Amino acid sequence: MTMDETIKRINELYHKSQAEGLTEEEKAQQKELRQKYIESVRGNLRGQLENLSIQRPDGTIEKVTKKK
Repeated sequence: MTMDETIKRINELYHKSQAEGLTEEEKAQQKELRQKYIESVRGNLRGQLENLSIQRPDGTIEKVTKKK
């Protein structure tokens, strides 16, 4: 399932939950899809941050690293 399909299904489940409620199976699927989406967003953000560099006022360039 692509991320666009995942988001579409999350939205479908949300609207159904507001209109008529979800079955236990649908609630479990909604939780799983939301977790998958969150992991994807975190991974994309982490990837962007790992490729980020900062130029200091003295002209040196420093690669952003993970806090310890």
